[in-house]
Amino acid sequence: MTEISVAPFKEPAQTQMMNRLWGYQLENGYISDENISKLAKTYHLSEIEVEGVVSFYHFFHRKPTGKYTIYVNDSIVAEHSGYKRIIETFERETGAAVGSVDRTGTFGLFKTPCIGLSDQEPSVLINFYPFTHLNTMKVKDIIARLKNGVDVKSICDHPDDHIRYTPAEDKTLFFRKFEAGSALKKMEKLSPSGILDVLKTSELAGRGGAYFPTWRKWQAAQSQPAMPKYVVCNADEGEPGTFKDRVLMNACPETLIEGMIVCGYTIGASHGIIYLRGEYRWLLHKLEDAIKKYEEYGLLGKNCGHIKGFNFDIRVQMGAGSYVCGEETALLESLEGKRGEPRTKWFFPVEKGYLQKPTVVNNVETFCAVTHIIDIGIDEYMKLGIPGSPGTKLISVSGDCRLPGIFEIEWGMTVAELLELCQAEDPHYIQVSGPSGECISIKEKYRRISMLDLMARKDIRCGGSFMIFNSQRDLVKILINYAEFFKQESCGICTPCRAGNFIIQRKLERLDHGLAINEDLKELKTWGEIMRKTSRCGLGKTAPNSLINCIDKFKDYFKGKLDKEYNGHSLKFDMEAATREYENYKK
Repeated sequence: MTEISVAPFKEPAQTQMMNRLWGYQLENGYISDENISKLAKTYHLSEIEVEGVVSFYHFFHRKPTGKYTIYVNDSIVAEHSGYKRIIETFERETGAAVGSVDRTGTFGLFKTPCIGLSDQEPSVLINFYPFTHLNTMKVKDIIARLKNGVDVKSICDHPDDHIRYTPAEDKTLFFRKFEAGSALKKMEKLSPSGILDVLKTSELAGRGGAYFPTWRKWQAAQSQPAMPKYVVCNADEGEPGTFKDRVLMNACPETLIEGMIVCGYTIGASHGIIYLRGEYRWLLHKLEDAIKKYEEYGLLGKNCGHIKGFNFDIRVQMGAGSYVCGEETALLESLEGKRGEPRTKWFFPVEKGYLQKPTVVNNVETFCAVTHIIDIGIDEYMKLGIPGSPGTKLISVSGDCRLPGIFEIEWGMTVAELLELCQAEDPHYIQVSGPSGECISIKEKYRRISMLDLMARKDIRCGGSFMIFNSQRDLVKILINYAEFFKQESCGICTPCRAGNFIIQRKLERLDHGLAINEDLKELKTWGEIMRKTSRCGLGKTAPNSLINCIDKFKDYFKGKLDKEYNGHSLKFDMEAATREYENYKK
C-alpha cells in the first residue's frame, strides 16, 4: 500500500488514519469494505466510525474512481473562464458523465471547489497533478495521450507563481533573497522572550484572515505547563480565489520551515506538522525535499539549528478535501484521524490543541513573515507599510483583470492602486478575502488596504484575495455559486449553517428566476444574521457575509431582480435545462 509520509516522532496510532486512507485511495482508486474493516480493527473503532471519517472528505471514495481521476474546478472564477465548455469536452472525450466513471473504468470525472489555481483558469487535477489554462483542443490532446498510456506526471503543467508585483527590491519581504538557516542564527541571540518582544513590536497578526496577534498566541502557548507542545501550519488554503500560500510553498518553502522552527523554539515545542490541503498534493515533494535538506544541514531534528538541547521535527500531513478543515479546531480533529468537525470552544488550541496539548496554529504566510522579520530585523520591518499597520501583505488577484497573480503590497495601498496594477477590466464588484469575506463596489475604490479600522476611515483587512468582477457579471449568479459552495462544504454539525446555506441558495434561485418579492430579500438577510450569531464555528458565521453586504450595497440591482407584479407567476423557463437530457442522449 502506498504510504504518504512517515512520522518522525511518536504519535497515537489513529493519527495515521488519514495516511492509511490515502494509501488505499491512491493504490486502488477507492476505499473498500475490506479496507474499512481492517482499519476498524487496527484502531479499535467501529466500522461506522471509520466510515464516518471516509465520508467526510471529498477525495476519499467508496466506489472506484477510474484509472485517471479528474477533478474539475467549479469556482466562480473558473465558471467565468469557460468552465462549462471544458467540462462538456471532458465528458465527450472520456465518455464519463460528471460524478461518475466511464464504462471501461478508465476515467472518473468529478467537480470540486476551488483548487488554488484561480490565476490560471480553467484548471483541473488529474490524479492530483495540475493542468492549467485549458481549452477544448488542450483537453482533447490530454485525454488522447492518456488513452495511449502516457504517464500523467510527464504531461502535467507546472503552475506559474505569477508574482506580478512586489515593492522595490529593498522593500519586498516575502520574495527577497534568503539563505537557509539565516533566521535561526539570529533567533538564538534573541532568546524566546526576545522573539515575543519583536513580534509584539511588529504587530504581526494571523494572515489567514482572523488577524489574532501572533505574539499573544505564542506567549499563551509558551506559558502553558503541559508538555509536549506542538506547532501546526495551516496550509489548508481552501478559500475560493486564494492561492498565495501555494506560491509561498512552491517558491520559498524554506521560509515556512524556518518560521515553524522559530515558533517551536519560542514556545518550547519539539514537534511541527504542516497540514497540506489535498488539492496541493503536487506540492508535497517540495515540502518534503525542503524538510530533508534542513535535516541534512542539521537545522532540523536533534540540536535543531545547531542549538544544543533544542530538538524539533516537522512532518507533512495531507488533508483530503474539506473546506471546513481551514478552521483550526476542525484541522486538529482531522490531524487526529477523525472527521474534521469544529470543536466546541471550551478551550483554545494554545491550551488544549493537538492531542489535547498546547498547540500553536498559524497559516503559511504568518510563519513566512516571522522568518523574514527575524532575518531582516525589527527596525527594517517597521519601515514597511504605514503607522499602525507595518509590513507587507500578499494578495491573490483573479477574475476580470489582465494580470491575475500574486501582488505583495505594502499596507496602506488603496483598492484603486491595486486595480491599476493588475490591469482590472471594467471593475464593478470586488470580492475581498473570498466568499466569506467582504464585497465592495467600485465606488469604494479609494479605501485603503490595512490592519486599521478607524471610525473616520474604515480600511479593508484583506485575508489574502481579490476576485474582480466586471459590470457584465450577474451578482445573483455569483452569490448562488457561493451558496452552493457553502452548502456543500458545511460540515453539517450545526443547524444554522446546515439549513441556512440551503435556504439561502433556494431563495437566491427564486430571485434569479424573477419570482422573488421584497419579503424574500428581508428573509435572506434574516437567515444571514441567524447564521452569523448562532453558527458553531467562524466559517459558518462568515458564510453569509457577502450576501448581506451585496444586498446593502447594490440595492437598485436587487430591486430590479424582484417580481414586478408581486404575484409569483412569472415563471422562468430554462430551455437548456429542459433539453439537456435529450441532447446528451443524441450524442
